[in-house]
Amino acid sequence: MPSLNDATGTRILFGGDYNPEQWPEETWSEDIRLMKDAGVNSVTLGVFSWARIEPRPGARDFGWLDRLMDLTHQHGIGVVLATPTASPPPWMGARHPDTLPRGEDGSVVWYGSRQHFCPSSPVYRTYAAALTEDLAARYAGHPALRVWHINNEYCTFCWCDGTARHFRRWLRDRYATIDALNEAWGTAFWSQRYDTWEEIIPPRKAQYLRNPACALDFRRFTSDALLECYTAERDIVAAHTPHIPVTTNFMPFWTGQDAWTWAGEEDVVSVDIYPDPRDPLGGQYGAMIQDMTRSQARGPWMLMEQAAGRVNFREVNHPKPRGLGRLWSWQAVARGADAVCYFQWRQSRQGAEKFHSAMVTHAGERGRTYQEIKRVGAELARLGERIAGSSVTADVAILHDWNSWWAGGQEGRLSRELDYPTVVRAWHRALWEAGHLTDFAHPEHDLSGYRLVAVPQLYLLTDAAVDNLVAYVRDGGTLVSGFLTGTVDGDDRVREGGMDARLRELFGIGIVHEWWPLEAGETVGCESPDGAGGPDGPGGPGAFRGSVWSEELEASTARTVGVYRGGPLDGMPAVLRNDRAWYLSTLPEPPALRALLTGAASEAGARPVLADRPAGLEAVRRGDLLFLLNHAPGPVTATVPGHHHDLLSGRRVDGTVQLDRHGVAVLVAR
Repeated sequence: MPSLNDATGTRILFGGDYNPEQWPEETWSEDIRLMKDAGVNSVTLGVFSWARIEPRPGARDFGWLDRLMDLTHQHGIGVVLATPTASPPPWMGARHPDTLPRGEDGSVVWYGSRQHFCPSSPVYRTYAAALTEDLAARYAGHPALRVWHINNEYCTFCWCDGTARHFRRWLRDRYATIDALNEAWGTAFWSQRYDTWEEIIPPRKAQYLRNPACALDFRRFTSDALLECYTAERDIVAAHTPHIPVTTNFMPFWTGQDAWTWAGEEDVVSVDIYPDPRDPLGGQYGAMIQDMTRSQARGPWMLMEQAAGRVNFREVNHPKPRGLGRLWSWQAVARGADAVCYFQWRQSRQGAEKFHSAMVTHAGERGRTYQEIKRVGAELARLGERIAGSSVTADVAILHDWNSWWAGGQEGRLSRELDYPTVVRAWHRALWEAGHLTDFAHPEHDLSGYRLVAVPQLYLLTDAAVDNLVAYVRDGGTLVSGFLTGTVDGDDRVREGGMDARLRELFGIGIVHEWWPLEAGETVGCESPDGAGGPDGPGGPGAFRGSVWSEELEASTARTVGVYRGGPLDGMPAVLRNDRAWYLSTLPEPPALRALLTGAASEAGARPVLADRPAGLEAVRRGDLLFLLNHAPGPVTATVPGHHHDLLSGRRVDGTVQLDRHGVAVLVAR
């Protein structure tokens, strides 16, 4: 099975999406010159070129792509070659309107943008497969080819009749009998029992709340339907080039794909990351997505897209200040990326993304963005051989599952103020600020290699997942769980008692009387049971405010570490500890959550990468290298025990190192 290492060798891939079909062919030689100056060694071709390659049904125009493949190879630039199936040409929608997606209300999602295809459409799939076959046959032996890039940011939803037929086939495979489906979906409620498969439709717009189990399965189905599109094209290119790795780029922490399942079908896991440069925690957001992607890849991964400067999809789109792009690129490398790429090479002068930045902006080669790109390219070229292929090891894991996210977001949920990604990010932030490197894991994964496992909030847990968590603690692991966890099984059926009995025993909870979600902006006071406001033993949270959620609990065997103060839950448990298992029934404010997780990690034997770091300094160890990344608003000085050499600056580091704003150091012991 090929891997990213087959494409990188001993280098870090550096480059971006190259869309030369938007420019006169005379521009290409200028592009190559600038790429060479910037240290670009890889470009992605063809992502949105379907209409250029197939201007009318069955026609083929590969001449321009032939010349580009030859040109890049002549200058030592490898190609990540895309199947251009994310954006069908207008002729497809015009001739075959059944290929266009339908919304929940039956409205047509028209062509004129991109991703305007129904993943269940046989017509779309036939055209996509034919184009992929011809593309693979033509370029299988081309020496520039390094990686296959299938489609782009799979993200389409559809509720059409074709999708309904596909959904019914998927359900037959899952449940076998209509009685099993009725049992799983709880159709006795509201007289929803199905008598035949043909009666089942996707969860379209309805009079009131739709069946949440049906909606959950439709999420699962949609992820699988898109995955079928990916694997169909993957299998075509792999048949021609079994030695060339295949990928598709994930959108970051996106709801539409179960990326754990998808990652198992990829040779290379890749992602697009676009933190907001105005977000003071943009670096933490990037770290979270990088940790998630590395964990899906189980090794080096590919940063397929990032912005060299501004984007164009926010309400206000700010450029990156000088040095921030370099900082975030090195952060990706530190957290396991062996490819650092951008959208796109040259900024478009027309179209919907002409204000989205590029490696070469409208300012041209004298612009400061291109000059910064040159610096990053030169540094990666110099250090790539020292870094590529090395591993990142974490002893803390955060559990995440798309099925739980989907189920928890149902229409009839307890609180619309509970946003799953926000809760996960809060927990990752706490560990990131404490200096702990974290993996992400599925709740059914092998957790034995982690000293601490954190569960921000998993509303849905299968029996296998529950047993896995219990076994992890029984075998010596430390588990810290957030609220509303283990509430339902895999069919979104509420567990007896409102929490799985095995988890109640694990956390030492006697009974869950009620869930008490909090209003937007509402907080609840919490403190130690003795009322002193100080930490109650190692890792105790002390006095803090909780938000989003609270619960009315009674402890059985657990020790109450924190209690609610004021309001209807006054004096009741807020934080429980049952030996190595902790339960938080609210979302503590950031310093309290950080203190609690730090204490639990310390007791479990997990240590931050670098102790006594100044605020804003991120420390990551990859292989034998220590990466220091300054996210603080100004310069920082860090204590680094021992004697090191900074591979970026060439300076000796003896005990302390100073980093400018957005500064980076890559240290090796000497």
